[in-house]
Amino acid sequence: MQYWRKPLDADRIQIPHGEIHIVRDRCKGCGFCVEYCPKDVLELSSQFNIKGYHPPEAVNADACVHCQLCELLCPEFAIFVTLKEEEQTVEG
Repeated sequence: MQYWRKPLDADRIQIPHGEIHIVRDRCKGCGFCVEYCPKDVLELSSQFNIKGYHPPEAVNADACVHCQLCELLCPEFAIFVTLKEEEQTVEG
């Protein structure tokens, strides 16, 4: 995405990335995590869980920015996100 101006600290800020963990059998298939994900990382799978619902799956996991909105919205606590450690490159 291109903006009409560049933030002054854009070269120093690193966008965080998250790793999504889904407890499939806890999910009730409400779809809140899928609907409100700002980066469209999740979608409901075609498989059923033990309760007979379609749990989400990460189809675009690399796009996760660790906003944790899916985690906050899940009424069953079936999804959580951990911060993915980024490798630092040393220039010199």
